[in-house]
Amino acid sequence: MDVILEVFDTLLFDRIYANALPISSAVSSFDPISTIAASLKGYAGNATFDAATSLADGGFARSAWQYQPSSQSFSLQPSEYAYMSKWDRDNIYRQTLSLYLVTWVFGLVIYFTCATLSYVFVFDKETFKHPKYLKNQMSLEIKQTTQSIPIMAIFTVPFFVAEVRGYSFIYDSATSPGFNHWLLNTFGSAYNLIQFPLFLMFTDFCIYWIHRGLHHPFLYKRLHKPHHKWIMPTPYASHAFHPLDGYAQSVPYHVFPFIFPMQKFAYIALFTFIQIWTVMIHDGEYVANSPVINGAACHTMHHLYFNYNYGQFTTLWDRLGGSYRKPNLELFYKETKMSKEEWTRQSQEMEQMVVEVEGKDDRSYGPPEKVAKKVQ
Repeated sequence: MDVILEVFDTLLFDRIYANALPISSAVSSFDPISTIAASLKGYAGNATFDAATSLADGGFARSAWQYQPSSQSFSLQPSEYAYMSKWDRDNIYRQTLSLYLVTWVFGLVIYFTCATLSYVFVFDKETFKHPKYLKNQMSLEIKQTTQSIPIMAIFTVPFFVAEVRGYSFIYDSATSPGFNHWLLNTFGSAYNLIQFPLFLMFTDFCIYWIHRGLHHPFLYKRLHKPHHKWIMPTPYASHAFHPLDGYAQSVPYHVFPFIFPMQKFAYIALFTFIQIWTVMIHDGEYVANSPVINGAACHTMHHLYFNYNYGQFTTLWDRLGGSYRKPNLELFYKETKMSKEEWTRQSQEMEQMVVEVEGKDDRSYGPPEKVAKKVQ
């Protein structure tokens, strides 16, 4: 996240913090707190904050912070604003606030971008006519997501702050001086490729068990049920979780770089892939008729029948855990996946399962003839 943070600092946050918390108006010449701060930065204990900082042209106080690129292969030279705030880029409070805003706002941007592209170019609008499609469902999915993401960000930010402050095994180069991990020592530069399947295997295993645990009756009704409100999800349902549910299923992604090495740009690429994948398994386009890949068809089985296909990327752990359900073959053919016969069968089985899992179905379904007007 230090690469992302450097971009946002350079383009946006430096100017905001320089204006909101300028050094020149932050302290007085005899402020004892400034004296302590100056001492911690390596200056004489009796120096004042203003004396401990140099003056830029025009008489503005200048931070003693020193710029270091976040990567050997990427850098953005900071403007003068980077040196004009009492909260410099290394300040933990600034990092926490900045990363929270980035996680919240950037998360929403990725969500709306990926879900909207999928909705426009991939999602089959005939889904609106399905008898288990809810009244005003898309607006409800979006509302739930926009309410949940800022709360999920609160719990996610501590991981990002710890990463930025150097407590994880995120590395810039396999040969970076001072970086040591037995996997990099063993595999060397080959680990740059090994990390991708390792990340997918580790997170797939963890998310399977977290997701399955969320289907325990105690947790399901309190946390996971809001996501299962969508029997026939649209791409906008991809992030429509109870915030603690969404956070719980994201934990393996954030824990990974504290256990295993992860290259900085691979980290960004994989997190982007996760957002796209999460949308793809909710888009209703049943491309992967594969016994290995837990694609949209497998995940549709999960939304329809609840207690099957908990995996995120593969069917491996569902098969080993006895929770795999093979997608209906009819889903892979245009003329049958949206047929009345298939929908009737899905509805009847779903109605049996919802009684078993939830006791009663409290959803509000939209009349098919009214929903159908949306696509005319």
